[in-house]
Amino acid sequence: MKKEIVPVPGETPAKHTSRIVRFGNLVFIGGTAGRHFVTKEIPSDVAGQTRQTLENIKICLEAAGTSLGNVLKMTCYLADLGDKKAFDEVYISYFPVNPPARACFAVADLGAGIKVEIEAIAGIPS
Repeated sequence: MKKEIVPVPGETPAKHTSRIVRFGNLVFIGGTAGRHFVTKEIPSDVAGQTRQTLENIKICLEAAGTSLGNVLKMTCYLADLGDKKAFDEVYISYFPVNPPARACFAVADLGAGIKVEIEAIAGIPS
Protein backbone atom coordinates (compact mmCIF):
# COMPACT_ATOMS: atom_id res chain seq x y z
CA MET A 1 0.00 0.00 0.00
CA LYS A 2 1.09 3.53 -0.60
CA LYS A 3 -0.24 6.93 0.32
CA GLU A 4 -2.26 8.60 -2.45
CA ILE A 5 -3.15 12.29 -2.52
CA VAL A 6 -6.59 12.75 -4.10
CA PRO A 7 -7.38 16.12 -5.72
CA VAL A 8 -10.57 17.93 -4.76
CA PRO A 9 -12.74 18.86 -7.74
CA GLY A 10 -12.88 22.66 -8.00
CA GLU A 11 -10.33 23.40 -5.28
CA THR A 12 -6.86 24.82 -5.82
CA PRO A 13 -4.49 22.52 -3.88
CA ALA A 14 -2.76 24.01 -0.84
CA LYS A 15 1.03 23.87 -0.74
CA HIS A 16 1.25 23.02 2.97
CA THR A 17 -1.38 20.29 3.37
CA SER A 18 -3.45 17.69 1.52
CA ARG A 19 -7.24 17.80 1.84
CA ILE A 20 -7.71 14.10 0.94
CA VAL A 21 -5.29 11.26 1.64
CA ARG A 22 -6.14 7.69 0.69
CA PHE A 23 -4.22 4.78 2.19
CA GLY A 24 -5.46 1.33 1.29
CA ASN A 25 -9.16 1.22 2.06
CA LEU A 26 -9.03 4.26 4.36
CA VAL A 27 -9.66 7.89 3.43
CA PHE A 28 -8.54 10.79 5.61
CA ILE A 29 -10.16 14.19 5.09
CA GLY A 30 -8.18 17.05 6.61
CA GLY A 31 -9.81 19.98 8.39
CA THR A 32 -12.64 21.19 6.17
CA ALA A 33 -14.74 24.30 6.76
CA GLY A 34 -17.89 25.72 5.20
CA ARG A 35 -16.15 27.69 2.46
CA HIS A 36 -17.52 26.66 -0.94
CA PHE A 37 -14.67 25.10 -2.95
CA VAL A 38 -15.45 27.08 -6.12
CA THR A 39 -17.13 30.34 -5.09
CA LYS A 40 -15.20 30.65 -1.79
CA GLU A 41 -18.40 31.93 -0.15
CA ILE A 42 -18.95 31.19 3.54
CA PRO A 43 -22.46 31.14 5.05
CA SER A 44 -22.83 33.55 7.96
CA ASP A 45 -24.62 31.21 10.38
CA VAL A 46 -23.44 27.98 12.00
CA ALA A 47 -26.23 25.89 10.42
CA GLY A 48 -25.28 27.07 6.93
CA GLN A 49 -21.59 26.53 7.61
CA THR A 50 -22.24 23.03 8.97
CA ARG A 51 -24.29 22.13 5.90
CA GLN A 52 -21.63 23.48 3.51
CA THR A 53 -18.86 21.76 5.48
CA LEU A 54 -20.63 18.40 5.23
CA GLU A 55 -21.31 18.97 1.52
CA ASN A 56 -17.60 19.72 1.04
CA ILE A 57 -16.70 16.51 2.89
CA LYS A 58 -19.19 14.60 0.73
CA ILE A 59 -17.43 15.91 -2.40
CA CYS A 60 -14.06 14.86 -0.96
CA LEU A 61 -15.27 11.38 -0.07
CA GLU A 62 -16.79 10.84 -3.51
CA ALA A 63 -13.52 11.99 -5.14
CA ALA A 64 -11.75 9.30 -3.09
CA GLY A 65 -14.23 6.58 -4.03
CA THR A 66 -16.44 6.43 -0.95
CA SER A 67 -19.39 8.25 0.66
CA LEU A 68 -20.79 9.77 3.84
CA GLY A 69 -22.33 6.38 4.60
CA ASN A 70 -18.83 4.97 5.08
CA VAL A 71 -17.55 7.61 7.51
CA LEU A 72 -16.03 5.92 10.55
CA LYS A 73 -15.05 8.94 12.67
CA MET A 74 -15.40 12.70 12.63
CA THR A 75 -13.61 15.30 14.72
CA CYS A 76 -15.60 18.52 14.85
CA TYR A 77 -14.37 21.94 15.93
CA LEU A 78 -16.70 24.80 16.82
CA ALA A 79 -15.64 28.40 17.41
CA ASP A 80 -18.42 28.66 20.02
CA LEU A 81 -19.76 25.62 21.89
CA GLY A 82 -23.00 27.59 22.28
CA ASP A 83 -23.59 26.77 18.60
CA LYS A 84 -23.58 23.01 19.26
CA LYS A 85 -27.38 22.65 19.17
CA ALA A 86 -27.66 24.28 15.73
CA PHE A 87 -24.61 22.27 14.58
CA ASP A 88 -26.14 18.99 15.82
CA GLU A 89 -29.47 19.63 14.06
CA VAL A 90 -27.74 19.81 10.68
CA TYR A 91 -25.22 17.06 11.49
CA ILE A 92 -27.99 14.61 12.45
CA SER A 93 -29.75 15.25 9.14
CA TYR A 94 -26.66 13.87 7.36
CA PHE A 95 -26.33 10.85 9.68
CA PRO A 96 -29.90 9.92 10.74
CA VAL A 97 -28.97 6.28 11.47
CA ASN A 98 -25.69 4.54 12.31
CA PRO A 99 -23.73 7.78 12.81
CA PRO A 100 -19.93 7.67 12.86
CA ALA A 101 -17.90 7.96 16.05
CA ARG A 102 -17.47 11.66 16.82
CA ALA A 103 -15.65 14.10 19.04
CA CYS A 104 -16.66 17.76 19.22
CA PHE A 105 -14.50 20.53 20.66
CA ALA A 106 -14.63 24.29 21.11
CA VAL A 107 -11.50 26.04 19.85
CA ALA A 108 -10.33 29.62 20.23
CA ASP A 109 -9.91 30.53 16.56
CA LEU A 110 -10.76 28.75 13.32
CA GLY A 111 -9.98 31.73 11.09
CA ALA A 112 -11.87 34.75 9.85
CA GLY A 113 -15.60 34.04 9.81
CA ILE A 114 -15.21 30.28 10.25
CA LYS A 115 -17.50 28.76 12.90
CA VAL A 116 -17.18 25.05 12.03
CA GLU A 117 -14.36 22.78 10.88
CA ILE A 118 -14.53 18.98 10.54
CA GLU A 119 -12.00 16.20 9.92
CA ALA A 120 -13.17 12.77 8.79
CA ILE A 121 -11.93 9.22 8.43
CA ALA A 122 -13.86 6.89 6.13
CA GLY A 123 -13.55 3.39 4.78
CA ILE A 124 -13.83 2.21 1.22
CA PRO A 125 -15.90 -0.98 1.08
CA SER A 126 -14.27 -3.87 -0.77
